[in-house]
This record gives sequence, C-alpha cells and structure tokens, in this order.
Amino acid sequence: MLLCRVTGSTVVTVRAGGLGGAKLLVVRPECCDGAGCGGGAAECCGCGPPFVAVDTVGAGSGDLVLVAQGSAARVPGETASAPTDAAVVGIVDEASHDPGG
Repeated sequence: MLLCRVTGSTVVTVRAGGLGGAKLLVVRPECCDGAGCGGGAAECCGCGPPFVAVDTVGAGSGDLVLVAQGSAARVPGETASAPTDAAVVGIVDEASHDPGG
C-alpha cells in the first residue's frame, strides 16, 4: 500500500461498466519526511507523479489516504469487477515515521 495525499478528483462522462458511479480521485504519493521530493530530500521514500484511484471510503481533497494497487485494488463488492489498478482503501488519522529505524 501507498501513503498518498488526495489532490483532486477526476470527472469522466464515459467509463467502463464495472466502475458505475465510483468517485475517481487524483492522489500523489506522500514523502515520509514531509519535505517532498521537490525539496531535494535525499531520503525521500516514495514521492511520485499523481495518479487516479477509485475511492471506496469517501475520502476528500487534502486527506491522507492508504492506496492499494494491482489485484489488491479490486475490493470485493466495490471494485471487484471493475478495471481498477488503484483504490483508496483507508483515510489516515495519524501517521508517524522514524527515519532512524
């Protein structure tokens, strides 16, 4: 799973049948040190380009979320039959990181 920040949403008028009325969010992987890769952090651990994920939990813009990718993104009853490669599966209340181990 990835720790990501919701940065926006995506509106589509035509979509695959399995996606139904699912909300599509734009998410960006979050840096563990909070500085962001743009700040040149040498220990950056996972920042990357934004991507679209199916929202299964009702997340909103600015939320810190857990994103499952690949076959784990096909949540039974939600996205099991949809062509889904990424799904928001949790809203993070609190996260901590000890870069020293």
